[in-house]
Amino acid sequence: MASITRRPSAAADRRAALESRMLSAMEKLLRDGVTYTEVGVEQIARAAGISRSTFYLYFHDKVDLLLRLSGAFKAESRTIAEAWRPTGPEGGVEGLARTYELILEHYREHAALLSAISEVTAYDASVREAWTAHQDRFIHSTTALLAEEQRAGRTPEDIDPALAARLIVQGGGQVIARQVFDSDGRDDGLVARELARGYWYGVYRRSEGAVRG
Repeated sequence: MASITRRPSAAADRRAALESRMLSAMEKLLRDGVTYTEVGVEQIARAAGISRSTFYLYFHDKVDLLLRLSGAFKAESRTIAEAWRPTGPEGGVEGLARTYELILEHYREHAALLSAISEVTAYDASVREAWTAHQDRFIHSTTALLAEEQRAGRTPEDIDPALAARLIVQGGGQVIARQVFDSDGRDDGLVARELARGYWYGVYRRSEGAVRG
């Protein structure tokens, strides 16, 4: 008997397309220099080619829209970061450096969105909590990776995986954010390599002899 593959309904397709238009419109406004504080629902709806009432069928308010945008951004960030494995085909310090370059590219592409998120986390608890949860997921996955490397005997036992993961994620995140906001990007490769070498030789493959010495 032939299998039946269910296809999304036309209504679901239209809904997804409209949501995508609104998300894209919001990010384009931010890229064009409109600050999050300045932009209003009416402006977002107009840029997306829809009515204000239609906007409210999909989002509670512009904070809800920002949360959805940041969620997509964070999901892609995790995909890039978690693709690297210390002993994988693209592993090692060079693979880690390339991963940091890809993250920098991703952050630069969405710099305006990052600026808006940074602005709103200062006063909106829901956005702040969502961003913290994003960091916590990174920390959790990095902790698990370091613990796995310790069990395999590739990472020294004296390293605290949870503490090291927090320093990697939070410290690396601050460096990347500052690089995106303060640099024109010409030295992104150098920054990526320094981050990779610092964490690779300082955590993943730290020499106990070198530490004692």
